[in-house]
Amino acid sequence: MTTEAVRQTEDRVQELERVTIRFAGDSGDGMQLTGTQFTRTSAVFGNDISTLPDYPAEIRAPAGSLPGVSGFQLSFSSSEIHTPGDEPDVLVAMNPAALKTNLGDLPAGGALIVNQDAFTQQNLNKAGYTSHPLTDGSLKPYNVFEIPISTLNARALEGLEMTNKQVDLTKNFFALGIMFWLYERSMDPTLRWIEDKFGAKPVLAEANRRALKAGYAFGETTEIFHTRYVVPPAHLAPGTYRNITGNEATALGFVAASHLAGRDLFYGSYPITPASDILHQLSGYKNFGVRTFQAEDEIAAVGAAIGASYGGAMGMTASSGPGICLKSEAMGLAVMVELPLVVVDVQRAGPSTGMPTKTEQADLLQVLFGRNSDSPMPVVAPATPAECFTYAVEAWRIALKYMTPVVYLSDAFLATGAEPWRVPEVADLPTIGVENHTDKATFWPYARDPDTLARPWAVPGTPGLEHRIGGLEKADVTGNVSYDPDNHHRMQTLRAAKVAGIANDIPDLQVHGPSEGELLVLGWGSTYGAIRSAVERLQADGRSVSHAHLRHLNPFPRNTEEVLRSFHRVLIPEINLGQLLLLIRGRFLIDAVGLDKVRGKPFRITEIEDAAIRVLAGERIP
Repeated sequence: MTTEAVRQTEDRVQELERVTIRFAGDSGDGMQLTGTQFTRTSAVFGNDISTLPDYPAEIRAPAGSLPGVSGFQLSFSSSEIHTPGDEPDVLVAMNPAALKTNLGDLPAGGALIVNQDAFTQQNLNKAGYTSHPLTDGSLKPYNVFEIPISTLNARALEGLEMTNKQVDLTKNFFALGIMFWLYERSMDPTLRWIEDKFGAKPVLAEANRRALKAGYAFGETTEIFHTRYVVPPAHLAPGTYRNITGNEATALGFVAASHLAGRDLFYGSYPITPASDILHQLSGYKNFGVRTFQAEDEIAAVGAAIGASYGGAMGMTASSGPGICLKSEAMGLAVMVELPLVVVDVQRAGPSTGMPTKTEQADLLQVLFGRNSDSPMPVVAPATPAECFTYAVEAWRIALKYMTPVVYLSDAFLATGAEPWRVPEVADLPTIGVENHTDKATFWPYARDPDTLARPWAVPGTPGLEHRIGGLEKADVTGNVSYDPDNHHRMQTLRAAKVAGIANDIPDLQVHGPSEGELLVLGWGSTYGAIRSAVERLQADGRSVSHAHLRHLNPFPRNTEEVLRSFHRVLIPEINLGQLLLLIRGRFLIDAVGLDKVRGKPFRITEIEDAAIRVLAGERIP
């Protein structure tokens, strides 16, 4: 090969720091699987990763329709990243509906790969196109690659005993093969997955292998791509990593908590999007002391969980906003009887059924105040998918130590999003076990630990420790039913003081950036990535901006007010209409500014960056 030829070959490979890809197609096109496989392969390669699956809210929307579009966005990088990206660098659109619903996010100059075969007149009509987008000039701002994916894939599968419909279902792997070639990803992890998944069905296994390899070979042989791209591995801290979603991390965290406490875990749940995956995963851990119960409704699920805690196990339940409404009376019962219980709320867009597959963080006021009377419960909220593990353990640490129900607030973005998770060393995990009370001579049902105000945990069957349980008010110390006004006031204040005292047992609120200055951006939950990225951009631009993120929402960390008052202005971005803003203003009398968004989608970095610049300039946020 001549020197010039070698130079031309090398010029075809361009190194990038970060790439964001969005796969989009019909809900039956396998976009979630395609995105997941590309994510796993990039994780094996060593990139830092952040993902955003976008499921259609309609369970069976008509094929080719706009409501039926399914998407999966992933960002992979050679440096640390916090979000799946504001906009894709590459959009893979498998049909006209996918193109129409996603093209607005693709910047000018972005790469657009389309399945040319899907752009039939019938599909164009379903998507509401009045002219053909591949020929009318509307796509001129983009680098368009029209590929007859369905036809090429069908040719690759010729000779296999499969129906046309079965053949068409593998075209997502043809597209995946193209992307593997384009970004120098190995096919090996996906080929192993195919063998594990379809090993018992040789024809399906061979079809998916052929589709993947055919797509890769197309990338190698076609002349439409003039450049390949490589994103080097990220320099992550030493350790063992795995790619993990928030729901997977949550389930593993609860299993770890069970072993750290030395107690069996009982999980009672009624299936609901997006919390169901936790039930699915925990049901596979019965050999680790985990018992799962799919109840007939939400009320039965939480009731069974409270019963499990009464019996000495770690009882927990999970749902989303609509289910938390149904569980609220029983959650009040758990407050009254003062038993450890963890209630998981994987938030989604509401009210009512709302948009079941879309994200929102609008249940904060519900879990804080959505029960009758004053019935305080601690609330913890992880900020990233990987943190879901840590705060699953933390929820149980608090529940066991303080004998109280605890709410664990996740959301759809955290639940289905994925990132690298550094597997912790067992020795680094906290010991959270507590002892059951067994001494008859010193037992009173509502005697309290002087440090935590926790009452003793006495399980049924312990001789001499029989005691009354139920929702009626308890007499202090004895636990007998009491209607005495003074006792009721005392018990209410004791329960509130117990929860408030947890503030002495949680970390202080940390500030990213200077500890004082012009503007603090305060967040909670899944807004973390967008806020951190926006603040880092603003800091690099020389602006006086810092970031603080709450993981404990009841009680707040002890230094919360001190942190807030160290800045001239406070901006609070939330995927709701200002719930934390209301709490901060009411609790600390600080005139914070809210940035509210309820579109079923996470914040973009630029949205928070622009809002911060407006606040710094003294302008109002629209």
